[in-house]
Amino acid sequence: MSAAAVVNYAPQAGSVELRDVPRPEVGADDVLLEVANVGVCGSDLHQWTADHSWPVNYPVILGHEFGGRIVEVGDAVQSWQVGDRVVSETAAIIDPANPMTRQGRYNLDPSRKGFGYGVDGAMTKWVRVPSRILHAVPEGLAMQHACLTEPCCVAYNATVRNARIEPGDRIVVLGPGTIGILCAAMARLCGAEVALVGLESDRKRLQIAKEYGCEGIVGDATDWARARDGLGCDGVIDAAGASITLKLAIDLVRPAGWISKVGWGPQPLNFNLDPLVQKNVTLQGSFSHHWAIWERVLALLASGQLDVRPILGGVWPLDQWQQAFEKMHHGEVVKAVLEPV
Repeated sequence: MSAAAVVNYAPQAGSVELRDVPRPEVGADDVLLEVANVGVCGSDLHQWTADHSWPVNYPVILGHEFGGRIVEVGDAVQSWQVGDRVVSETAAIIDPANPMTRQGRYNLDPSRKGFGYGVDGAMTKWVRVPSRILHAVPEGLAMQHACLTEPCCVAYNATVRNARIEPGDRIVVLGPGTIGILCAAMARLCGAEVALVGLESDRKRLQIAKEYGCEGIVGDATDWARARDGLGCDGVIDAAGASITLKLAIDLVRPAGWISKVGWGPQPLNFNLDPLVQKNVTLQGSFSHHWAIWERVLALLASGQLDVRPILGGVWPLDQWQQAFEKMHHGEVVKAVLEPV
């Protein structure tokens, strides 16, 4: 039995196509998930355009933001049943003996491999998932929304766990992509005043941020950051995909403030970090997520405190993956979701 899949088959730009792939076989601790919906991530686009900075096991099925129903369980699986609605974390392969894993921080295990680059992902009808990374989808939460739990968890980690927001803080978020908008939304949930900053071409995305109660700023955010007392904002979340935004973050943040960097930027810095030292600023990296964060985010989605509908630009059938990719790539939508049929 086979199904269509969106496969990244080589490192050259444009090396993505629809292929027939066999139905996966599950191991003792795995489940087989029939995919209901899968989100298109910026990393999927980067592998499509070949400007990514991480190793990829070609050929590989794309897709790591997904949810669906269990259709088969391995012999050793006890806590899940056929028919359960679930979403999955991304840590498909981890080392149980790694010190990070033993601390419950398996997202930081250096040997970790994720769906869509390290192992086959979910842009297809069926995906094999280790049962240890499954989470139940609350009743009433639509799968088109639940499949976006993963980027929400990235934002939660960057904004709640790896930052120190207090109610009344003034926070700048750089980069109005999916993660940047969700970081802005999370900062608002923490009680902060928030400005999301982008380029002229980002005006549509900045407008979406206003639906989360955030200010949208094109270009220079200095005046907004310094409006309270002239010293700068309390914190900056750098969610942009370019290294130069770190310099902007250092300029905008107040003395003794903090920067949470979640955006990947492969370019060399080529600027002086002395202002970071002089201002006594904390620079914190933020990567991925873990089990407890997923449970928190699913609760936020189920309660309606966090609403992903403003960023959802549409749902496309799997065979129209390229249209969905292009709409995201050209900034016409913030987040595209695919629906295997």
